[in-house]
Amino acid sequence: MNRFRNILFVSKGIEDETESLKQALSLASNNKAALKIMVIYPQLPGELKGYRGQWESHLEEGIKQTARSSYATLNRGELDIQLSVTIEGTTIPEVQIIRQILRGQHDLVIKSAELVAGGKGFKALDMELLRKCPCPLWLARPIARSRDHIRIAVAIDPEGQEKTANDLALNLLALAGSLAATCSGELDIVSCWDCEYEGFLRNNPFGSIPEDKVFEAVIGIRQNHRQALDALIDKADLNIKTQTHHLRGRPEAIIPEFVSHQKIDILVMGTVARTGIPGFIMGNTAENLIQELKCSLLALKSAGFVSPITAY
Repeated sequence: MNRFRNILFVSKGIEDETESLKQALSLASNNKAALKIMVIYPQLPGELKGYRGQWESHLEEGIKQTARSSYATLNRGELDIQLSVTIEGTTIPEVQIIRQILRGQHDLVIKSAELVAGGKGFKALDMELLRKCPCPLWLARPIARSRDHIRIAVAIDPEGQEKTANDLALNLLALAGSLAATCSGELDIVSCWDCEYEGFLRNNPFGSIPEDKVFEAVIGIRQNHRQALDALIDKADLNIKTQTHHLRGRPEAIIPEFVSHQKIDILVMGTVARTGIPGFIMGNTAENLIQELKCSLLALKSAGFVSPITAY
């Protein structure tokens, strides 16, 4: 199924973005989607403004050549997608990128994850896009495996209290399943559960609770969570091979460890928007988890999310 029709690839124009551009070209071809490449660069100082046209022509020709050579390595013959390029000089790249997304009605953004010391987490621009981007955002890191062996995982919470949370989980499963079908054909589904008040139940100062009652409470939480998880997966009706990982612990600790141990190449997850609270648009759990990742990340917002940045 073609999930995307209008993809935006964000480039800085002067860095080696070949691997992430190949991923964007491949995805655009698989989805028969249009691909726009947006090259952003720091505005030239006043004494160099006369060279702006020359500089932008250099950036445009460079990224077009990189796109052509990258597509050739995919062994798909002639370039078969609608490709366009726009060049933007700016001191506020996150604003210009999101304005382009809104004005161009893009349904997916792909960008190379900026290099981070130690190889995990994401820098300021990537985090700003994760917080404010209104459509799915793919922060790409190089993948050593061939496409047929790329491992995809999706992290979901089956117990969201609102319908938007349940819908987000289903969208995550559908998107991850669609992506996995074009890669290895297998999808790892990971979900975390815990009993946060177990320690209090065992050591509360107001009276002892029998151990068997505490045990029953913990088992009940685990079973309810697993039942909700299985029901959600059944509802998603995925037509690929899946493996479910039902893990105990806090997601920000457990999921990065799982991703590393399982050698996951791309993690699909939601960044939960908190509407009605200005400036608070991604949950602490999501932010903490993201900063521990070393793999590529495909992040989705809940339905109804409105970016604080407007089109004009």
